[in-house]
Amino acid sequence: MQDTQDHQRHSHDKELGTRLKRVRETFGLSQRALARKAGVANATISMIENGQSSPSVGALKRILDGLPMDLASFFSVDLSQGNSPFYKASDLLEIGKGAVSFRLVGADRPQKAIQMLYETFQPGADTGRVALSHEGEECGIVISGRLEVTVGDERRSLGPGDAWYFDSKIAHKFRNTGPVPCLCISACSPPTF
Repeated sequence: MQDTQDHQRHSHDKELGTRLKRVRETFGLSQRALARKAGVANATISMIENGQSSPSVGALKRILDGLPMDLASFFSVDLSQGNSPFYKASDLLEIGKGAVSFRLVGADRPQKAIQMLYETFQPGADTGRVALSHEGEECGIVISGRLEVTVGDERRSLGPGDAWYFDSKIAHKFRNTGPVPCLCISACSPPTF
């Protein structure tokens, strides 16, 4: 009986570790980078990924905050998809929080060269007070609603069919200034998620 329980626990730990590794790679992070972002020891990430340790729910949540990803998304993302070229709407991994939804295409592809997001900004929602800045280029197009895009010193209010394209090293922000949700599609290369 004890051997069966030990085997099940080891199998669960190994599955959790494999899932953490795949998700970490999807976000393009090394074990060390994830450990630093999550505020845990590098050895902790390594032991979990190798099935040698099973984190508490609180510890796992703290690690996932470094991605960013919540527990529900972590356990529901389908990692078995492999290299299928097609994704159902339900396959897109939610990596946003609160009033901003970022649904990632190809979350199961850790070596992807393009990041594509289906974005929804609720009325008044924005990407935060601190402007974003990272390596690469990004572009997008508004599908419906209005989106205020600030790139450096320039700010524009974009509507359906309007688009943006800029060097991501330039500080940038996004904000829904309209009374209805804003839907848009964006791409970034190299991926930041």
